[in-house]
Order: sequence, then C-alpha cells, then structure tokens
Amino acid sequence: MQIPVPRRFVTDLTDTENVDHVFIANEKQLRTNRNGNLYLQVRLSDRTGSITAMLWNAQQKQFDGFENGDYINVQGTAQLYNGNMQVLAKKIELCRDTDIDEADFITLSTGEVDKMIGRVGEILRSMEDENLRNLADRFLTDEGFLEQFRSAPAGVKNHHAYKGGLLEHVLSLMEVCLVVGPKYPAVNLDLLLIGAFLHDVGKIHELTYKADLGYSTSGQLLGHLVQGVSIVDQKIAEVEAQTGASFPENLSNRVRHMIVSHHGSHEFGSPKLPMTLEAITLHYLDSLDARIQNVMKLIDEDANKASPWTVYHPSLGRKILK
Repeated sequence: MQIPVPRRFVTDLTDTENVDHVFIANEKQLRTNRNGNLYLQVRLSDRTGSITAMLWNAQQKQFDGFENGDYINVQGTAQLYNGNMQVLAKKIELCRDTDIDEADFITLSTGEVDKMIGRVGEILRSMEDENLRNLADRFLTDEGFLEQFRSAPAGVKNHHAYKGGLLEHVLSLMEVCLVVGPKYPAVNLDLLLIGAFLHDVGKIHELTYKADLGYSTSGQLLGHLVQGVSIVDQKIAEVEAQTGASFPENLSNRVRHMIVSHHGSHEFGSPKLPMTLEAITLHYLDSLDARIQNVMKLIDEDANKASPWTVYHPSLGRKILK
C-alpha cells in the first residue's frame, strides 16, 4: 500500500524530493524536443506560487486529459535546474478527488479582499476634488466592476500574479501615495490617488482569471493601457450624465495621461512618457511597489534553500541576500 506524501507547497519543494500532489494547471503545452519526441509542459500553481512540470514522451491523449484551470494530480520528482526548481513528472492526470481544500490554492481570503475593497473606497471618498470623487464613485457603486476588480491579478507571472493581486497592488500603491504625496506639496494628491487607483484598471479586461491566469484576445490586441483609457472614458460619460455638467477636460486628460504613461518609457510599452508631476511620481511609486513585491517573491520561491543568498537572476543582474 502506497503511503500518501504529506502536502507540500510549491515554495517548499527541494531538490530530488518526491512529488505526489494536486495543483492547478496553467499554460499547458505539447511540445517537441530536439529529437522530435513530444513532451507535455505545464505550470503548476498553488497558494504559494508556481513551478514548471515536464512529462517526457507524452501523447496527445495526455495533453487532452485536462484543461488549464483544472485540478491535476502530479507524480514525479522535484529537480533543481539552472537555479530554478522544476518537476520531472512521471504521471499527470485530471484530479478526480472531490475532497480538495480550496484554501491550498487561494492566496487571498474573501475577508482580506473585503477589507482591501473597503479601504480603497475609504481613501477615494476622502479626496477633496469633487470631480474626482464623482469619478471614483462611478467605479465604487458598479457591482460588476467591483467583482472583476476584486478577482483580477496584476500579472500572469511577475508581481501580484494571483487572484486579487490587482486589488492588493492598487491598495499598496495608494497607501504609499498617502505617505509620499504630502512630502511634496506641489503634487496634487487627489490626482495622484486617482491615478494609482486607475493606472492598471484595464487589466480587468486584459487578463483572464476565472480559471487559469492568462491573456484575453482583446488584451493581447490592445493591452491594458488602451483598455484602461476606454474604461475611464465610459465612467466620465456616466459622471456627466449623472451631474448634467461636463467633466473638466484638463482634469480628464491628466487622468488619461497617468494611465498611458505609467510604464515610464516607450521601451516598456508607454505610448507617452510621463510629462506631469503626478504622472512622474506615479511611475516611480508604481515601479517601487512592483519591484519590491517581485523581489520578495524571488526570495520566497528561491530554490537555494540552504543558502543565505538566492540564485543569480539574469533579469536583475544579481543575487539577493535573503
């Protein structure tokens, strides 16, 4: 009789460790190696992170046996390869077990999300600018939007790449703005806060997140900057219909500008460089929050468990002291 392996999460796995657990499937691919043989590659995720698994000498029926977003049973061995942990799978199949603890796969609880939504509303309703408060209110009273906003990730692989990650990132950025903004009186704090709230709003449409995390067709064709401006334009029209007055054009353009410029450079996808004090401030604070969260993720998921240093990360050009 086979003794079940105690539950281990992605960030717990060590080199040569036996794996026999349930994960959520993401980004499954049936690929061909240099010898022309097929292998199945799939990202496995749980509440702590994700890891790549590969099943050599795979067949089409194994690829068709589950869909992205499904719970799958994976048996195999964890392996440290080029500084990253992966799983060499012996068996991958759809999980038939109905006794699954969903808490093993949820990064943020419903209670945590509710508190964050409440805090975002509290900050936005404290703004002094009536026009910006009216704009924020059109979002905060839209149940359909709030359902998407509380569920969307901020990314697929990098920072805040889990359901609720967008909300967590936005709130973190807004709290940072509340600390930094008052240090520089020339910065319009209300404008900075609405920019923090809306800078990534297009991700509710750019990304897919009902099952696995990925990109929608419209997201790949347009991107969240374009989609974000479209969403804001719709809400501005709602404000005008509600108040019977035109929304100030200068103000709406400044809000749109923060969205399209917050990546900071053409190289990283911004069609415009930040050209207002608030847009420049937003870019750097957004980059700060994303980079810190990403580095913490690298530390938490580092495969070099016994060392006080992470493995070398080419994207950063350095190791990180844990």
